[in-house]
Amino acid sequence: MIGRGRSSDWSTSFFANRTSQTDEDGSAPRKLTGGEHDVLDTLGETNVMAVIGLFGGLLLGLAARLGRFCTLGAIEDWLYGGSDTRLRMWALAIGVAILGSFGLMAVGLFDPARSFYLFVAWSPAASIAGGLMFGYGMAMAGNCGYGALARLGGGDLRSFVIVVVMGLAAYATISGPLAWLRIVIFPPASAGSTPAGLAHLIGDTFGLSVAAIGIVIGLTVITLSLVGGTLRQDRRAIGWGIVVGLAVVSSWAGTYYVDQNGFGGLAVVSHTFAAPVGETILYGMTATGQHLSFGIGSVAGVWIGAFLGSLIKGHFRWEACEDPRELRRQILGAALMGVGAVVAIGCSIGQGLSAFSLLAFSAPLTFAAIFAGAALGLRQLIEGFLPAE
Repeated sequence: MIGRGRSSDWSTSFFANRTSQTDEDGSAPRKLTGGEHDVLDTLGETNVMAVIGLFGGLLLGLAARLGRFCTLGAIEDWLYGGSDTRLRMWALAIGVAILGSFGLMAVGLFDPARSFYLFVAWSPAASIAGGLMFGYGMAMAGNCGYGALARLGGGDLRSFVIVVVMGLAAYATISGPLAWLRIVIFPPASAGSTPAGLAHLIGDTFGLSVAAIGIVIGLTVITLSLVGGTLRQDRRAIGWGIVVGLAVVSSWAGTYYVDQNGFGGLAVVSHTFAAPVGETILYGMTATGQHLSFGIGSVAGVWIGAFLGSLIKGHFRWEACEDPRELRRQILGAALMGVGAVVAIGCSIGQGLSAFSLLAFSAPLTFAAIFAGAALGLRQLIEGFLPAE
């Protein structure tokens, strides 16, 4: 279990949606009386978690197909397309997620300290190495795990290969043949006793309200995303950027509700798309012996949302890979993404949005490394590494 002041292997963070957590005094999470928990009793806590993940995943899937929300696309547009719209759209989503998360904290509907992102044993070296691997793999594969799910929803069978390979690689790195190598290179460290987040650091240092600090930072990020550039003129991009941010916020609110009112001790989580893809594959093979989870619901939600979005746009069509060299590159990229996401404790969504929404120290460093890795991979694909004549 990932807890305060405990030594923990980073791989356990990917199973957070199945991990028991306790309150400050060591007791089980409180459970309210009356009708407030009827939905948990009726549906079951794990099923409710899956529904929460499904809802946010639907929003993310629709945003990918209807709003063109894409990590690699944003980076490629900025580096080679002369447009910062989708990159600012990403920043807007981060700002909305920060504002919403700390806004929930201000009214008592969420406690960021319940998330493993703020207490997991964090290594800057792992964030850099894993982020670079993930970013480079993302460029080689043509999209991230989230983007591959969205493309699969539109009928792209090449993305099916990417999703499967990435999920298997993630699980192989968490607890499979690659786990020992990961532990040797990045030994588990002792998790801190205080939240590893910017808002909490400022609040503890100056005696200020953590929620207020987070809200101010969120508003600042939103403002900066809209100042200059072309995003202000693109209402569709603004709208879908807000939707993506709210998808993250809804997940924190929903899973925190289950954590506080249920007996299962399920952890407070939000969206990420590496290990949950592998978990979904495993569930597909062993459903009778497994429970649903937030991660499985999230993966299914993105696929369904993307499928609906492709139908709305009239873009659904079956596609397959005709070039073995392209398929080889995509398989390699998917494997790198699976390994890199585990090492960095999150993918472009897990660190780039979910962890960022809590202002976790790991988020900006990991996202910068993902950006650098993607830029390197895109340069190799577009320009090559040979010097100009």
